[in-house]
Amino acid sequence: MSWRRHRKERPGLDERALSDTWQVASLLLDYPDDALVARVPMLRRVVGALPEAQRLPLAEALDSLERGDLTALQQEYVDTFDITRKCSLHLTYFTHGDTRRRGVALVEFKQAYRKAGVDFDSDVELPDHLCVVLEFGAAHDWATGWHLLTRHRVGIEVLRAGLAQRSSPWLPVVEALRTTLPRLEGDDEEALLRLVAEGPPQEEVGLEPYAMDPRLNPRPEPADTTALLGPTIPVGAPR
Repeated sequence: MSWRRHRKERPGLDERALSDTWQVASLLLDYPDDALVARVPMLRRVVGALPEAQRLPLAEALDSLERGDLTALQQEYVDTFDITRKCSLHLTYFTHGDTRRRGVALVEFKQAYRKAGVDFDSDVELPDHLCVVLEFGAAHDWATGWHLLTRHRVGIEVLRAGLAQRSSPWLPVVEALRTTLPRLEGDDEEALLRLVAEGPPQEEVGLEPYAMDPRLNPRPEPADTTALLGPTIPVGAPR
């Protein structure tokens, strides 16, 4: 499956708005817990300073988090991201499925982090997890994060479609993320239609150490991106 190389090399947002959008999205796409709920007032302040295209969908997501029943949201999170294949948060799953090539793609993520000076702890989470990529781009290297996200732009679109089909409370978060990325064009649209129709490639031989779909394993403790990527710059803090 071919993936279009985007000609647009820079996002339309300024670096501060881009980083804050990605940081908030990273937090809201992680497993919801009491700590996240406690952060809602702070996140509202950050979101309130964003441009409208990012502010409105993220504010909607914060409303869902604040008003929803946490236990129900946690169950819905598992049903959505751990069970529904179209809603995987692991970007290489869309491009490579359970094939040998996925292991190579995951190594490329780790190499990108290492080149930016970040040592990634793969014992906690896989390096292609969307929350990890967004956290890395927000707190460490937006340009590398931009490259990784745009390279997997079609997968993000499949995720959005899966969330839309479920009327998911996490759909507005991905909608906000989409506003920071290039629109799909030409080959991308064809790849999206093909991926939706055929699904990710399937192959179940020689997948170690990375290719087993982590969503099929028992859920670990919620990922701590500080442990994965080092200390995080607080959302909205001067850089």
